[in-house]
Formats: sequence, C-alpha cells, structure tokens
Amino acid sequence: MMCEGMSSWTLTHQCVLVLFIYCMPICQAFLPNFWSRVLTLSWDSYTHQYMTEQAIMNITMETLSRMMELQHDVDIEELYTGLGRGFWHAMGEVASANAEMDFLSSTCSDPVYHFDSERVEGATQMLREFWGRTVLLTEAKEYQGARRSLGQLFHSLQDFYSHSNWVEMGQQTVYLHLLHPEEPSVPVASEDTPTCAECYRFSCYSNLLEEMIRQTEPLLTTGYFNTYPVKPPGKCSHGGILDSSRHQGAEGGINKDSTSPLFSPHHYLHKEAAHLATTATLRVLQDLHDEVGLKSFLRLFSVQQPPALVFVMDTTGSMFEEITAARLRALSIIQAREKSQRTSLPGTFILVPFHDPGFGPVMETDDPHQFMQYMEDLTALGGGDEPEMCLSALQLALTHSPPLSEIFVFTDASPKDRHLQSAVQALILEKQTKVNFLLTEDLRLTGRGRGMRKRKRRESLSPGRFSLYSSLSSLSGGMTIFTTKKDIRNVSAIVEDTTTSSKVTLLHTESESDTSNSFRVDKAVTNVMLHITGQLTYCELVSPSGVRQSLPGTDGPLAMLDLSKGLYRINLLPPLEIGVWQVTIKAIGPMAFNVLGDSSLDFLYYFAREANETHPGLRKMEGSPIAGVPVFLVVAVTGMSPNEEASFSHAILLGPHGESLQKVLLNSSSSHWSGEELVGYMDSVPVIPFNMRLSGKDRRGNLLERVSTEMIQPTHVQIQVHSAPQLLPSHSSTVLFEIFNHGPSRYFSLSAKDDHGYLSHPDQQRLFIGARGSMKREVELRTPHTAQAGTAITLTLIVQAEDLPDSNYAVVHLTVIPEEPDKMPPACSSLHVESSCPSLCSQGHWKVSLVAKDRGHSGLASIQLAQGEGTLILSEVTMQRGKEHFPQIPEENTGAVHLPLLQPQKDTSEQHFGTEAEHGRQRLDGVQLLKWDRPVNISEWTKGKPVMMRYSSGCCGPHAEIVLWDRAGNMRRCHLKASQQRALRENNRAHSGVSTSRLLLMLWGHLTWSTIYDHR
Repeated sequence: MMCEGMSSWTLTHQCVLVLFIYCMPICQAFLPNFWSRVLTLSWDSYTHQYMTEQAIMNITMETLSRMMELQHDVDIEELYTGLGRGFWHAMGEVASANAEMDFLSSTCSDPVYHFDSERVEGATQMLREFWGRTVLLTEAKEYQGARRSLGQLFHSLQDFYSHSNWVEMGQQTVYLHLLHPEEPSVPVASEDTPTCAECYRFSCYSNLLEEMIRQTEPLLTTGYFNTYPVKPPGKCSHGGILDSSRHQGAEGGINKDSTSPLFSPHHYLHKEAAHLATTATLRVLQDLHDEVGLKSFLRLFSVQQPPALVFVMDTTGSMFEEITAARLRALSIIQAREKSQRTSLPGTFILVPFHDPGFGPVMETDDPHQFMQYMEDLTALGGGDEPEMCLSALQLALTHSPPLSEIFVFTDASPKDRHLQSAVQALILEKQTKVNFLLTEDLRLTGRGRGMRKRKRRESLSPGRFSLYSSLSSLSGGMTIFTTKKDIRNVSAIVEDTTTSSKVTLLHTESESDTSNSFRVDKAVTNVMLHITGQLTYCELVSPSGVRQSLPGTDGPLAMLDLSKGLYRINLLPPLEIGVWQVTIKAIGPMAFNVLGDSSLDFLYYFAREANETHPGLRKMEGSPIAGVPVFLVVAVTGMSPNEEASFSHAILLGPHGESLQKVLLNSSSSHWSGEELVGYMDSVPVIPFNMRLSGKDRRGNLLERVSTEMIQPTHVQIQVHSAPQLLPSHSSTVLFEIFNHGPSRYFSLSAKDDHGYLSHPDQQRLFIGARGSMKREVELRTPHTAQAGTAITLTLIVQAEDLPDSNYAVVHLTVIPEEPDKMPPACSSLHVESSCPSLCSQGHWKVSLVAKDRGHSGLASIQLAQGEGTLILSEVTMQRGKEHFPQIPEENTGAVHLPLLQPQKDTSEQHFGTEAEHGRQRLDGVQLLKWDRPVNISEWTKGKPVMMRYSSGCCGPHAEIVLWDRAGNMRRCHLKASQQRALRENNRAHSGVSTSRLLLMLWGHLTWSTIYDHR
C-alpha cells in the first residue's frame, strides 16, 4: 500500500487527506478558507477568508491610525494588540458567513450567489439587497445580523472577479456598478452569443472570444457551472476538474479561483482577480464607514471594545443592598473606562430587572451615563415568597448581549422558571458568555429593613437549593458565590476584576473536595488574580522558585488576600515571577477556582468537519459536538504582536475537575495576524464535558498557556438548520431543520422558543427517531404588521433525549426586513441527472431532478410544464443525511396517475410543529403535470419553502421547459435538454478517471516530499 512506512500521525492525516481529495466534490468559488488550499494543493491561493480578514484588518488599522494621528507617540503595535478579543470574534463571524455561502445547501449551487452562468443581473440585485440589509441592521445596532449579511455580500462580490471576464478585459479597477447603480454598466452577453473558444488543456490561454475582451464595448460573461442551468453551445464554463460542464462546447473554462491549473483554467490570473476582489471588499467597508458613521462602524467590529457590562437584577423588596452594590460597581467601572486611553468606546451596558411574576424590559445602551440613570431608577419593592422569574430575565440578557460577554445575576431567590434551563444553556454556549450568580441570604428574618418589605419565610441559602444556578455558571465558566447582604459590596468587586478587555484565563477548575492545581504565568501576563468560591479553610501558594505562603494568614511575599463571605480574592504581588505556580486548597464542600491575568494574547476556537457537499474546506459545526466521532479542532490565536512569533503545538482537553482527557496535536505554524487558524484532528470527541487548554512556546522557547472556561457538552443528537428566511411584517415564514440521532433508537422532546413571541405553535413535541436516523421538522413564525424593520429575532431549537441527559441546540438568528417590491424571479437548480439515451431514441429514457425556490419574499405561486413529451412530478423537499433528495415514487405510477390539482393530505408522522392536518394546509405528494396542463397553484402549500421536481421522458423528446411563477408575478423559464445531459454523462465517464489519477499522483508526490523533508 502507498501509505505503508509512515508514522501513525503522518499516516492518519496524509492518507485521510488523499481519500478526501479522491472523493472531493465540486467547487465553484474562490476557495472558502485556509484548509481549502491544502485540499486543492494551491498553497499560495487567496481564499475568501484571507481576503475578507485582510480587508477588515486594513480598514480597521487605517481608521484607528487616523483617529490617533494627533497623538505623535502612536504605537501601531499597541493599536494592533489592543484591538480586543471581541474584534477577532467579530471578524471571524464575517469570514464564517462568507464561507457558509459555499456550504449551505440553499446557496452553494445557486448561480445568483456566485455570479455563475451569466446570472449577472440577478446576482447584482442580490448584492444590493445584502448591502441594504447590512446598513439597516448596523443602524439598528443589531451587529451580529449585520456581520452575517456583510459576509454574504463579500462572498458574492469576490466571486464576480474570479468567475467573470472582468480581469481578462484588462480592467485595473473594480466594477462600481455592482453596488452603485448610477455608475456605468457593461452589457452582458446574450444567451445566443458565443463567448469562448474550445480549450482542451488544464490551462486555458486566450479562450475568450474577441468580443469578450476587446477594449471598446466589450461584453460581460461569467462561466457556466455543472448541470444547471444548461450551458448553451459556445458559452464559457466555470472549468476545472470538478466542473462537469467543462466538456460541453466550448470546452475548458475561465475561473480564477486558485493558482492550481487542475481547478482553475485561468489560474495565471488568480492574483489579479484576488487583488481586485480585495480592493472591492475594501471599497465596501469604506462605503459602510461613510454610511453609518465612525462609532457604529467600530461597534460593528467590536474594535477596542471592553466586554459588555450586563446586570440581571432581582428587584423585590429584600434586594436593597444588592442594588446599591451593583450601582457602585457600575459607577466605578464607568469612571475607570473614561480615564483609560486604551479604548475609544465605553462598551455596551445592559440591565434586565426581574421579580415575580414580571421580568424585563431590557435596558440596553452604549451611553454610560444613560446606564447609570437606569441603575438609579431601580427600586427594591414588592415581592414576597420566592421563587422568582430569574431565568426569563437571564434569557433576555443573553439574547441581547454581544458574544464573549460576562453576565452578573444578583438575587436571593431560587428560579421559578426552571423550564427555560435548556434554552438558557443553548444561548450560553452559542455566545460563549460567562454567567456569574451573586446569591445573598438575609439573616434578619424580621425587621423594618429601611421600610421595605422582606421576603416571607426566609431560609438560609444552600447550594442544593440553588443547584440550577451552580450548573449554569459551571457550564459557562463563571462562578456562583454564596454570600451575605453584609458582604455583597465587597464580593461585587468580582465585577470589576473580570470586565476589562485584556483579561485571560490561566486556570479554571471545580472540585468537591481538597485539591492541588498548577498554573503557568508567562511574560505576556500581568496583574494575576485568583478567585476562590466556597468555604475555604486553608490555601498554600508556591512560586516557581519555591517560595511558599499560607492563606488565610499574615501578608506574605507572594500575595495579598481580600476575604469576604463566599469569595476569596488573591492578588499576586509584583514583581510577578514567571513560571509554574502551585496552589493547594482545602475547603468544606464544593469550591471553584479561577486564575485571571491581563494579557492581549488569547485564543478562539471551534469544531469543524470536512465539507463534502459542494466545496472543499472545513465547515464550522453548530451546536455541541457529537461524542465518539472524529472532528477537527480549529484554533485562532488572537492579540499576538506582529513582531512576536509563537508556535502552539497542542491543546489539552480537560474534564470537569481539571483532569486531562485528550491531547490534540495542532499543525505547527507561526500565529501572526494573518488569521490562519491552527488545525488539529480528533479521532474521537470525549463523551464527558470538557474545556480546553492551549499550549505553545514563544520564539525564545518560553512556554505559553491559555484556558477556555466554557464546558463543552458532547452529545449524540444533532440539529441541522436548512433554511433561515428573512421575516416580513404581516407574513408567515418557515424555518426548516432536521434532527439526527447518532445513538440508539429512542424518544426525544423537541421545543422551540423565540424572544418575540412570533412562533405559531411553541408547544413541546415528542418524537421517536431510530438508530442513526433523522427526522425533518419545521416551525412557522408569524410576523405582526407592527414589527419594525431591523428587529432581530432569536429562535432557539432544543432537542432532549427522554432516557438520558443527552441534548443539543440550534440558535437561529432572523431579521425583520422592510417589505419592498419583489423583483427576484424564482430559481431552479439541478440535483441529479439520469440519462441512458442510445442511438435509437425509442429505446431509452432520461430523467432530471431539480429543486425550485423563490429568492424573493413573495413565495412560489405556480408551476407549469410548458414544453416536453414527458411527465413532471412535484413533491416536498426531504432531507437524508443533510442531502436533498426526491421521495421514492413507484415507477408504475409515474405515468398512470395524473393529478393536476393539489389535494389535502394528512400528516401521519408522530407530532409535527404546526401540522398541516391540524390547520388544513395542503401538501404536495406526487402531483404530476403533462405538457399544456394549466399551471398548478402551489401558493397555499409552499409558504416560502422550496419544491422538488422530477422530470422523466423518453429520449425521443429531448427538450423540456418548466415555467415558475412567484406571487409577485415574476417568472422563470427552466430549460432541460436530454442531448446535453447525455454528453455530460459520457464525458464524465471518459475523463473522471484520468483527472482523479493525475490529482492523486500530484498529491502523493507532494506528501512524499513533505514526509522526506520532515524526517530530515
């Protein structure tokens, strides 16, 4: 075997890579992300990820430099390292939304999203819709939604320069007309105008016809890709070994996606196309800056923003001391930020009050003085017997707070709304937010208490009574502190300790008994502080040089202790000794231990899988990872100085008590700002919760360590969202998703919650899913006519096994957009082709499966078979392991049953959100159309959903035309040709083996050379 003789690590990774390339599917855009360059052997290609991050970084540094130009001592390195962890996360969100366009089934094969198949007009309109949505959401301060829309815009815009003949025209500047209608436009070649000459090589030089590249009045064209839309004779293909249309005349292609001739026939123009794509991306960012203003632009990317200050406050009558303590801490933080020269923005401030039975409203502002007014207006009144609506308020706070926030909950009552636990957990993990609970007990069971009403029948607090709070804080990497009203002012100092933008975690662990731990302090860390919760009886610190100090006790050489009921704050004294510190703790009952320091160096991470649908690359996994299956770990180091170098060799997965579970080796590369992540392959995800410690060395060989605190919850069930539509006032919208069971057959409960009450049927449902099976579901949201454009809706889907604590989640972010005239025609795209037409046409048949959808907001209205001698069958979109497929229909029925009109059908599946049977909604189930049948009305069924179509015909009827209408009257004609499908299939058989063999030969040669080099 060709994989023999290698080390196990090399064998695993390189042979897996060979197998993945061998089975790799089509690719039709600039490569999605850094990993795509490995899979396509084009190491020097510019990816969507790189161009997007480069543009954002350039415009951000340029903006900050201009802001600081009056200060003559501006330190560019300090500006860079001070961008903040939130900036890197925000930039990653834009890059991720960009890459997702190549992975989502709803966008990856649609030419309108990629400027393919000469769909220039539709793609341009889509670009302008993305722009309008981005501006709308930014001005509405819905920054997460704006970043997603911006990433989608960047993807389509960048693809234009790779997929069109703009570069070949000799253009040196960007095509302004795409986003500026007032700018001059270039006419697009008509459908019957040939655009390319034949090219029979991997590299295609001068294959564009003269009309496409002449200096005066050239025509614009883009390459056709794969099987649909059908490529007219003489048109250019996208090209490359993964484009099946490249063998149809004119053969070859024009894409400039990579520097590899195997994938890009115009590879020699890749860098020119990438340069223009990056320039166009920069131009969009500059226009966005001018449109929304400086402050909104910086907030969009969380530039130099400190963590959000988020308070969830119990306002019942017994909470006077807690409210006072929170006010004082907020004032202190605000004053400190105003004095600091490090940041130009004060950050986000959020306050959510609660009591019983009410909670909210959310008071959110970026004005610190307005926030202090909110705090001053809080009064401790009313209440009585607990519990209170704490989780409802916390859910609101999580929904409105930005990612990477730190939330502080002040209460002396247990939660009344425990049913929200799963939804709150999902939001905590999705936003990587820490939640801290400051719980107080009132030892004065009676008394006037400043004239305010006390809770009745008070009892001393205990961890068991508040176990849900402890569970949530443990999950998030936060802390639950049991204290008294007398000590709350001192304990609330933890708010100030943790809400600076430069805080990093060096150690986080929890224990039910005495424990001994170590943590590492490196040269990039200052101001180290230890937080210990619980009833501490003894603590010993040991410095790297062996100096010891016992706590509590007299002040010593190592640290200073601030002791309050429930919280021990230990400050390490300067000069801070570099190296490994030891801490031994003895406590009564459970305790939590956290070590924080000031440093710009930190990391972000996510789990990913190989994208095997349409584009090579790593696709980020949503929700919790699946236990026991292989996965990629992707790590991005943030805040590293451009003048520094550090290699991070591995990550350690740590169990709930800090025990080591697994070592994940990372590819060794220097971590500069280039945004290229480190990648590790995990053979199997642990079955128990874990967090992560990243380990590496700086260029001087000094060890570096950083810790993520949130506890990842492996699971055996998964939710995959297939569609997330935009919401329109007075309209209904449907979110399609699928639940995958990776474990044994069992029952699950499924719940859906949204933060605005738009769900039509939010009730919990019971589902049975077989082993390794899946089930498709949908939820409907009805947007009221009063909904404001720019409103962000958070939909949380949660699936929970009934027999085990096994659950997973999906958080879907939706946006209300203004209702404007729908000018986007429907679209149809090919999914599967079957052709066996012999020379004698009467002896064969051909079939094509397609999906029809409406890109606009009006929805599909009707379908007609306008031409063709065969049968068109309509049905619902179904999902099988994440792939769309057509439901099986018995062959003997395909020509015998004629159903031109929809008939109501019962839903026989067990429990369904908003089942059609209950609400009288019609279903598609094998509806068949023949030529000249009147258009079939499907508007009552679709409600924004796509429709599957299968056309089958004898080979003597080689042509067909399907006509689609949407409710706004827009029309699309979809043409099918048996002859082209047959030629396509034959050419694929003739060339696929050669192409794959050449690819494998090149790949194995590279891997062999790399292995020899590594051994040397």
